[in-house]
Amino acid sequence: MKIEILGVGCPKCKQLTTNATQAAKELNINAEIGKVTDIDKITEYGVMMTPALAVDGTVVSAGKVLSKEEIKKIISK
Repeated sequence: MKIEILGVGCPKCKQLTTNATQAAKELNINAEIGKVTDIDKITEYGVMMTPALAVDGTVVSAGKVLSKEEIKKIISK
């Protein structure tokens, strides 16, 4: 599973990264977690508000910081 955090590195982006990392760890999911900070690449995803979360190339959230529990629901499907 590939989880990407889309954002330029603001505190909200960092919190989303932390939440995604903890969610994957708690579910024992071997996820590759990466950051996309290039504005052009972020807009290629169709994201206009950051932070955003993409799972396996599909944007599942944009413009808010998902909690660890919300991320766990998304990635356990």
